[in-house]
Amino acid sequence: MSSQVRGGTRWKRFAVVMVPSVIATAAVGVGLAQGALAASFSVSGQEFKVSADELVGQNFVQYGSVATGKDLKGKDMAAPVAVSGFSEATITNMCQSVVTPDLPFGLGSITLQLNAGTGKDKVYAKDLYLDVSQLDADAEFKNIDIGVAAGSLKKDRPGSIGIQPGTQANPYGFSQRADEAKLSDVRQQAWATTAGTFKLPDLSLKLHKGVKECY
Repeated sequence: MSSQVRGGTRWKRFAVVMVPSVIATAAVGVGLAQGALAASFSVSGQEFKVSADELVGQNFVQYGSVATGKDLKGKDMAAPVAVSGFSEATITNMCQSVVTPDLPFGLGSITLQLNAGTGKDKVYAKDLYLDVSQLDADAEFKNIDIGVAAGSLKKDRPGSIGIQPGTQANPYGFSQRADEAKLSDVRQQAWATTAGTFKLPDLSLKLHKGVKECY
């Protein structure tokens, strides 16, 4: 079975739909009290943007969780996220950018931009998890299941990676899984990325004065 979704609209809706499954019928604080934490580390107070021509991932899973950390003023923060996971993924022409505003000494905003996979070799990631707040892409899935209880992501799916090790999510909350996901023209905002292996051919990292994001 193959299911295809065109454009970013349904992905945005999906990210919004995920939020109630994380926080149930109460506030984000309840989810935190139950240990529904996304990344296995405290996230920074800055979202970052990622763009790519194409991402092809195997054993795709997606479920809701909460990213926690400190904002740029050191105050506690929590953000609902849709966690996307892949056992393996290749990425073509990847760009990642983050803007740090209001630096002293008259520097203003500075953008850190990273590019990789721009030549013949693609970026490769193993055991990849993305804590996403927004995603726009053309997406195609192979053998997709929608509405799986997050705690059952591995059931009857050899190779499925399930909920990220070292983190927690509501095991009864909404999730989906597929044998393969192919995303084209990717535009993503995220709080965190983790991977067991991350190979970045043709890596280039630059600082730019002002705002120069990937998109």
